[in-house]
Amino acid sequence: MFARSGQWIEERLGLRPVASRVLDKPVPRNITWLHCFGGLTFFTFILQVVTGIILAFFYVPSPDHARESIQWFQDAIPFGTIVRNLHRVGASAMVILVFLHMLRVFVHAAYRKPRELNWVLGLCMLLLVLGFGFTGYLLPWDQKAFWATNVGLNIVGTIPFVGETLANLLRGGPMLGALTLLRFFALHVFVLPILLAAGMLLHFAMVRKQGIARPL
Repeated sequence: MFARSGQWIEERLGLRPVASRVLDKPVPRNITWLHCFGGLTFFTFILQVVTGIILAFFYVPSPDHARESIQWFQDAIPFGTIVRNLHRVGASAMVILVFLHMLRVFVHAAYRKPRELNWVLGLCMLLLVLGFGFTGYLLPWDQKAFWATNVGLNIVGTIPFVGETLANLLRGGPMLGALTLLRFFALHVFVLPILLAAGMLLHFAMVRKQGIARPL
């Protein structure tokens, strides 16, 4: 049945030549385990997306119910604690893996011509990953998250020229409150995932076009 279904789709869309061009790529001999950090980062991103979608079905972005909704998810939903901890630990793992990947690229000097734009794109995606950590830290809405975010926004406010405007925009007013939580939730769930997914697609396309740099 699956074979007939696949043949029916192939006759109408002709996807096999496209899949062959994308997947059939020889791997250079110089590839080592050090080159796995990028792939591990992508796997962690997929894990974050899956667990994040599950959490979003139960999370209430309101100061009155945010903490309670997380606690209820962990206590009442089967495997809720596992899902939440996978998302929480995966966030830290993703930051570490991105740093290791960038360090490998720097040590191997893989940022040189013709890969300069890919290096800049990687730096932008690193900032997006840090943005995930910053916005997601507030969502449990406990004392630690509240005061840590307050300190973080004060640091943002010290950026020359645009700091105060950006901090007020993220805060939604003079103090942290319901609007802050809602804006951080929107950034964490909608804006940042779209930007990071687009950056990853462009990054993969450039790696495919330029190839993997040989180490020094």
